[in-house]
Amino acid sequence: MAEISQGQGQGEEIPPNMTLYINNLNEKIKPDQLKKSLHAVFSQFGKILDVLAFKTLKHKGQAWVVFEDVSSATNALRRMQGFPFYDKEMRIQYAKTKSDIIAKADGTFVPREKRKRHEEKGMLLFVPYLKLERLTEGKKRKEQLDPNQAAVGLNPAYAGAYGATPPLSQLPYPGARSMVPEAPAPPNNILFIQNLPHDTTTMMLQMLFNQYPGLKDVRMVETKPGIAFVEYENEVQSTVAMQALQGFKIQQNQMLITYAKK
Repeated sequence: MAEISQGQGQGEEIPPNMTLYINNLNEKIKPDQLKKSLHAVFSQFGKILDVLAFKTLKHKGQAWVVFEDVSSATNALRRMQGFPFYDKEMRIQYAKTKSDIIAKADGTFVPREKRKRHEEKGMLLFVPYLKLERLTEGKKRKEQLDPNQAAVGLNPAYAGAYGATPPLSQLPYPGARSMVPEAPAPPNNILFIQNLPHDTTTMMLQMLFNQYPGLKDVRMVETKPGIAFVEYENEVQSTVAMQALQGFKIQQNQMLITYAKK
């Protein structure tokens, strides 16, 4: 972050920009866990370029989230203001200063001598899971993916079962077990979540699904990382959450949500 400013005044008129300054965060949460959780919660509003949190005493309880565009940052600020995050309500405003990653992108970045001194004091700069993308061959290949597969978490077998033709490589050969999944479970109040990053925590899922009324419980399966069950009071509420969060990305993983089998 370009010259981190602490304690931004509530009355100051800060113009809308791509970086949000968040304070009143729970100081007991370690920086790495804090950044992962912030990324999980805020990525629903748009592409995140950077999340910053520091372990130095004067920066505890604070973080910065850098979006790719101002509209995403503005939407996040309005929707997440006062959101209960680790038992404390977040206070959010636009950051006073431009983050380094944005300055580098628009050509205004100027190196600062203070950076080396800050690093020596143990400040942590964390670029999470989404870096600033350029037009590379990898991105072009990503854009060429089958949209039917992308819509369900890049699971060819799942896509085939719901109307898309599976690729030849997925067609079963004589004697092989069929790749086509079983019929989906009927609507009910429990959701089955797949394709989660292995370091996903119960708290991260609770913060995501608690945005929708009726949440009763979130259960991780310790013996099978990457899956979870989310229970609502009724199937109407679970359906609302499923439709809202279907395909939501945690880190680089796109969640696949179905009704659980009972």
